[in-house]
Amino acid sequence: MTETEYLRTSFPDVDREFVDGEVFERSMPNTYHAEVVDNLGRFCWRHTSSLYVRPEVRIRVRPGKYRVPDVSVFWPNKPKEAIPEFPPLIALEVLSPDDRMSDLLRKLSDYHDLGVPHVWLINPEARLMYRFDGSLRETAAYDIPECGLTATATDLIG
Repeated sequence: MTETEYLRTSFPDVDREFVDGEVFERSMPNTYHAEVVDNLGRFCWRHTSSLYVRPEVRIRVRPGKYRVPDVSVFWPNKPKEAIPEFPPLIALEVLSPDDRMSDLLRKLSDYHDLGVPHVWLINPEARLMYRFDGSLRETAAYDIPECGLTATATDLIG
């Protein structure tokens, strides 16, 4: 498939990612996954109106490579294009039972290399949160200094 074909394609279930001509399926979300996505949205909306939460939006990492974070949070500007022209403030992946850690680490690395300031991974079943800054580190809370916010496991996992 070409990049142009990918960008014109809607998939019947979960959106897919595109890497150098290949289309990759993403894990099907479950209830735990959906709860984290909902909780992050509620947390952002409750604390500030300048964070724009976008679940499952395609992000252009580079020409020929598109990722779909489980949640992208944009700040201070609201993206106006179908595929945002600037990286999000936060890219969050929620671990699903069938995710492979090697695939997730590649995705997190792509977000980091794109210049996403806050790259997060949450394992909702184990109630663990991680930040990625070139390596994966467990954390008790996510600081968002740009907005003066801190999100804990209680805020995001419930």
